[in-house]
Amino acid sequence: MTPPDRLRTLLAQPGFIAMPAVWDGISAKLTAAAGFQTAFLSGSCVAASQLGGPDLDLISFGEMFGSFTMVRRAAPDLLVLADGDHGYGNPMNVQRTVRAYGQAGAAAILIEDKITPRALTATGKPCIPREEARMKIRAAVQAAKDSGILVLARTDCRPTAGIDEAVARIEMYVEEGADILFLDSPADDAEIARAVTAAKGRPSFAVLSPGGGRATPLQAEAAELGFKIGTFPTGLLSPAMAGMKAGLASIAAGGSEAAGALPAAEFRATLGYGDYDVQAKPFMMGG
Repeated sequence: MTPPDRLRTLLAQPGFIAMPAVWDGISAKLTAAAGFQTAFLSGSCVAASQLGGPDLDLISFGEMFGSFTMVRRAAPDLLVLADGDHGYGNPMNVQRTVRAYGQAGAAAILIEDKITPRALTATGKPCIPREEARMKIRAAVQAAKDSGILVLARTDCRPTAGIDEAVARIEMYVEEGADILFLDSPADDAEIARAVTAAKGRPSFAVLSPGGGRATPLQAEAAELGFKIGTFPTGLLSPAMAGMKAGLASIAAGGSEAAGALPAAEFRATLGYGDYDVQAKPFMMGG
């Protein structure tokens, strides 16, 4: 069964899907080892890990795709939703992006309607006109037929164009055949309800990390509101950053590691030193 088919099967089952956000091999490996079936290749996490900076549309397709390759190799059984951003250009660019991720084994891909390149400011998320957004999603859905990859259509227009326009876009994306729908930055539960209704029974996706200037319900609350999938862009990244800061502080103070560091045996087991020895044994001369 292909990754898209496996994700379709999972989406058809009852229950809320908690989808951690990953960015490289170790984050993906730990996610799979913790028992999660799905993960979101997050543009904000990739930007943080590769650029050491915020997610302001500076990451390229090549950098995102390279991160996907790392994730896929480290955790081949994870069902990965790839962040395709704005598709990196016009509808033809969108098709290239969707086909590349589909051929590489992604289960789903996100395509959004933000303007790119963005204005030279860190605030606001102005979006392309509605019909341009329609053509991008139409192109994505058409290209997805090659591999079966699911298309997650995202609208970012709520802060700049209002909830009525955002809901209209979700309805339009459903008409175009999007598999999963995503209203970014809902103001409250009433707006969430409108977006879920506009999805017409197709799965709705939410960002559930706190602190983003949006309504962020807990997992149980999100399920009650009608969301099927929730991702957590800072869920792994922020603790990882905190751990690195703690390690640096310990070294600066004359120590060797932070108090919360993994014991040496657990560290080596997590990375797979023992697994390597088992796999290498048949190739040892005289073994």
